[in-house]
Parts: sequence; C-alpha cells; structure tokens
Amino acid sequence: MTMAVYAAICAGVLVFMAACATRAVMYAKQPPHLRWELYPVPHEPAGRARYGGSRYEETDWWTRARRRNLAGEVRFMLPELLFLKGLRDANRALWYRSFPFHFGLYLLGGAALLVVATAIVTIGVPAGAGGTLEATSRGLYRTAGLAGGALAVGGALGLLHRRLTDRALRRYSAPADYFNLASFVVTLVVLGAGYATSGPGFTGVLGLTRALLRFDTSVHVPALLGTGLILASALVAYIPLTHMSHFIAKYFTYHAVRWDDRPAADTRAMARRIAACLATRPSWSAPHVGADGTRTWVEIALENPTEGARS
Repeated sequence: MTMAVYAAICAGVLVFMAACATRAVMYAKQPPHLRWELYPVPHEPAGRARYGGSRYEETDWWTRARRRNLAGEVRFMLPELLFLKGLRDANRALWYRSFPFHFGLYLLGGAALLVVATAIVTIGVPAGAGGTLEATSRGLYRTAGLAGGALAVGGALGLLHRRLTDRALRRYSAPADYFNLASFVVTLVVLGAGYATSGPGFTGVLGLTRALLRFDTSVHVPALLGTGLILASALVAYIPLTHMSHFIAKYFTYHAVRWDDRPAADTRAMARRIAACLATRPSWSAPHVGADGTRTWVEIALENPTEGARS
C-alpha cells in the first residue's frame, strides 16, 4: 500500500502541474478577444476607478505615460478569489452553497502546503522535529484540514442538491457536473474516515510526508487512509483536465479580457495577432453573417449585412 500511495501522490502532483501549465499556455495563445470596454477598471488610478473613469477621457491621452494601479487590482481580486464576491452579488442562493465548497478546498490546500513546508523544514533542521514549530504547525493544519473537509463536503452536497432540484439549473447540467461533485464527496469522506481510524500506530500526516520526501517505504499506511490518498491524488490530477480548471481561466478573463485596455497600436505583437485574426476565413452556419469559409474577416466586416434584405 505504501508504494502505491507514494506513486499516486507523485503522479497526481506532476499531472496537476503539467496540466495547469498546459492550460495556461493554451489560454495565453488564444486569439485576441473582443474587448468589452467595461468600467471601472481597477488598474486605473483610484480617483478615476472610483467612478468608472478611463485614461481615454483625457485630452491627448496618447501623449501621457500609462499608470497602473496594482493595489486596485489586488483589492478587487482578493475578495473575488477568496470569497467569490461576484457570485455573492449576482446569485446569493447559489453562493451559500458554492462559497463553503471553494473555501473548504482553499483550507485543504493550505493545510497540505503547511504540512509539506513543515516536513521540509524539519528534515533540513532535525532539531526542529518535535519542537514548538512542529506542534504549532500540527495544530494549524489539523484545524484547517478538518474545517476545510467539512466545508467542502457540505458545499459539494449543497451544490449537488441544487443541481438535482433546481429545474432551470438541471437543464444545462451535464453528467460530468454530477460526477465531479460526487467525486469530491466520496474522496473527502473516505480520506476523513481513513484519517480518523488510522490508529495510534500510524506515524501521522507529517511523518508520512517526511517519509514520502525521503522515499522511506518502511512507513505503514492504513488501508482506508491509503485508499483516500490515492483517490485524492487522482482527483487532483483530474481537476485541471476538466472545466474545473476555471481557476486558471479566471486570470485571463479579468486581465486579458475585461481589463486589457491597451491601445492596439502600442505593441507590434498585438498588431500581428490582430492582423492574423482578420486574415482568417470563418465558416459559420448563420446565413446572415455570410461566413462561408472563403472570405476573410476583413471582407465580412466591410460588407453591410442589411444590403439586399427584404422588409
């Protein structure tokens, strides 16, 4: 069981990292978006961002240096990432289910990172093992792990119930949506049950992590806990391969779509990308567009779609 757990954890982490990097590169290489021109944009100076202003409202704006308000972006993104502020404002009923699920996952991820960091430090400084640092870390990651597991399971069950009972939501819920939520519930329940029943002979999460980093296969892993760890590793690898990778897409949604208000003429790279898009020959089934695969976007855009239309 120990070797299987080690192999599953290593494979899960490697697949997760590789898939996240691949997704990010894929999003970065997408064609330029159609800019929304939605304001306020948080990277505007605070005075203008407060009322939704833009540098383009200034006379001769192109003669002035562009100033970015990084603090404004951070103030906007933190509530959105940590507390799903946009969902809370737009759909409070769904937020009550989605926020516990996501925040629970954040706590579980933080607990896992704390365990790994503590294991690395205590391996590098053996004198720290069993001391105040380890005791403090153990209290923190246990609290975060238990709270995170409970919140994530409760939130996943709430979301699953909403998809099953809400007629409007059920209409566009794919089988994968139900499978994904059920996978979180099953994995976290098995993992929690395995941890709770691991017994006094188990070396503990921190001891197991140290053994993994040293590749010490002499450590005993209880069967139920090992099953939970294998399921969790598979789930970690699976997440970025699905639409649950929206945590990567969110960065591009904000920074490359909603907030990218750079003039197109500012960079040659952007000009080349726009030129390449204009040269494509789209083929859409909508007859009013006239995208038959033979004409470029430039030709389509220069044509009046209402010409020859009958009243």
